[in-house]
Amino acid sequence: MTNWALVTGAAQRIGRDIAIMLHNQGYNVLIHYANSHHAAQALCDELNKKRVNSSVIVQAELSTEQGIEQLASFAANYPVSILINNASSFYPTPLESLNFVDSQKLLTVNLLAPYFLAQKLSASLRAHHGSIINLLDIHGVKPLKNHGLYSISKAGLQMATLSLSQELGPDVRVNGIAPGAILWPENSQTSVQDSIIREIPLNKLGSTADITNTVRFLIDSHYITGQVITVDGGRTAVGYQGA
Repeated sequence: MTNWALVTGAAQRIGRDIAIMLHNQGYNVLIHYANSHHAAQALCDELNKKRVNSSVIVQAELSTEQGIEQLASFAANYPVSILINNASSFYPTPLESLNFVDSQKLLTVNLLAPYFLAQKLSASLRAHHGSIINLLDIHGVKPLKNHGLYSISKAGLQMATLSLSQELGPDVRVNGIAPGAILWPENSQTSVQDSIIREIPLNKLGSTADITNTVRFLIDSHYITGQVITVDGGRTAVGYQGA
């Protein structure tokens, strides 16, 4: 029986490439999306052309308890052995304009949703000696100015990764990947991009392949759990620059 991988936020960007990599490795894939229906359906069709009935899409808004439960209930119909918590919200939350609703939404998507999905899918993951990989961020260690809640959410998810590795072991391995500059946020300014590149010892932007290769490594490494691998070109190895 072919096992399934659930990738949240899989319609675009890094999540999409992770889903393709897992499919190429023989997994069937549950493609979660929030708003990108057309992109999710196009990816699903592409994967199903390669292998019939090997992919399905599922819509859920992970900023709500109902959405988390909806995704978990859908995924429970499949033998999920891999959970990739990739879905994430990213926007500025400067302290002076902070409001509770936006704060609650960002923290739920980035932190609580991965944690509760791990809980709700734990039976399937245990049964298949599965693996959870959480997509973190280097700004969970070095905060990004005016993005305090985002940084807090990723710091919390890093601790959740370590905690889950204890609670779900020995049957389920839980690890994290903390990307640096891989893909630029939408509408990012060239001047900001240039300043970030100058801070990176490898002096270049990373690629989604750097992340998918790390995902594959962690899935195949059966004696690694409770670890976070930073993929940032060496950026966190230098002095703090505040960007």
